[in-house]
Amino acid sequence: MVIHPATYYILIIVSGNKNKGGLYVKKLFYLLFVALVLLLAACNSDSDTSGEAEGDSSGDGDGESAGKVEIFSWWTGAGEEDGLLALIDLFEEKHPDIEVENAAVAGGAGTNAKAVLATRMQGNDPPSTFQVHGGEELNKSWVAADKMEPLNDLYEENEWMDKFPEELIDLVSQDDNIYSVPVNIHRGNVFFYNMAVFEEHGIEVPTNFDEFFEAADALQEAGVVPVALGDKESWTATQVFENILLGILGPDDYKKLFAGEIGFDDERVVEAAEIFGKMLDYVNEDHASRNWQDSAQLVANGEAAMINMGDWAKGYFANDLDLKTNEDFGYFPFPATDDSFTIITDTFGLPKGVENTDEVKEFLTVLGSVEGQDAFNPLKGSIPARVDADPSKYDEYGTDAMEDFKNSRLVPSLAHGSAASEGFLTKANQAVNIFVTQRDVDNLIQALTNAAGEM
Repeated sequence: MVIHPATYYILIIVSGNKNKGGLYVKKLFYLLFVALVLLLAACNSDSDTSGEAEGDSSGDGDGESAGKVEIFSWWTGAGEEDGLLALIDLFEEKHPDIEVENAAVAGGAGTNAKAVLATRMQGNDPPSTFQVHGGEELNKSWVAADKMEPLNDLYEENEWMDKFPEELIDLVSQDDNIYSVPVNIHRGNVFFYNMAVFEEHGIEVPTNFDEFFEAADALQEAGVVPVALGDKESWTATQVFENILLGILGPDDYKKLFAGEIGFDDERVVEAAEIFGKMLDYVNEDHASRNWQDSAQLVANGEAAMINMGDWAKGYFANDLDLKTNEDFGYFPFPATDDSFTIITDTFGLPKGVENTDEVKEFLTVLGSVEGQDAFNPLKGSIPARVDADPSKYDEYGTDAMEDFKNSRLVPSLAHGSAASEGFLTKANQAVNIFVTQRDVDNLIQALTNAAGEM
């Protein structure tokens, strides 16, 4: 027999009050009543706990954990949250019996979410599925640590092998196993610009760095901030630098740089750093206090002329600010990179240790379907990872990006975790952040060279 703690409490009170007369009886009656209430509550609690345990241990999917999918991401901002909610709505429509928990954590490029995820994964408390960039962020962070289940069977069941580009499948694969499903493609080497500002000041779209700086000089002389930057989170500046590297090195040597086949002390990397420093002369003075949405707002308002941002900015301009593509804002490839496409792909996989694997695979199936990708991407501002999606669901920017995705040289993004490991990226972000303040080319090159061993 288990004695409830309240019983011990009454015995102590009684033993100390044997000779208190009527007051003792009244207290005893009151305490017995309280004990009875607590005892009944404890019994009910034990019964509930026992029922949950029995359901969880049955392994037949009838417990509390079955029928639920926790979707972990950092999609809380403009456009991206709309896309996620549309995807969840579609999934719930197809699977009304499966409960969905939207476990999104705010923070641009996933800075905060990645920290939370690392803690959970290391503590053997993985979410059902989580957002992760294809490439080294997936492979070196989680596949190499033996934290992910292969999804080859899911690809075979859904006949996906020819629905995603081979180069993209390679980004989510390791040792002949596929570990995640891409939901979208973003392009990182693109500028968005205020069309009215360009027209008012007679600015032509630049195609190389010389033309870019000519345009920047003209805009600055006219009192317009040429380039909007919001590097409150340092990845935005790293993204600008990686695109300059791509423009100077070209797609082949850009890949070799992050494969360790070309050193960061290469004279072309030095040239890229010098161009980066020059470009920073044309950004808004308050860049360090702004995030990317704040800096994009400068372009929307006409206070700044253009911004290098992944095409999630297109979703922000169109969906949140209600601006019209090719009327209010236009776009062009980052100078000297028009034959390349910097891939940023958001993917979701199946962590090891998750109990409700069938439900997770149902979500991944919807996420990887044409219907799922066409529900998500128009709102997110991205394009589908599948090559057979419906172009009619996308605006002019989307169809242009889809065409470029098929015909350009695809390269991984450093700033978004595809080109190098998380350890190298952390140090690269730190080095770039210092460079933005100090403009010391030698220090930047040395810091990147020292960090190269972690790629």
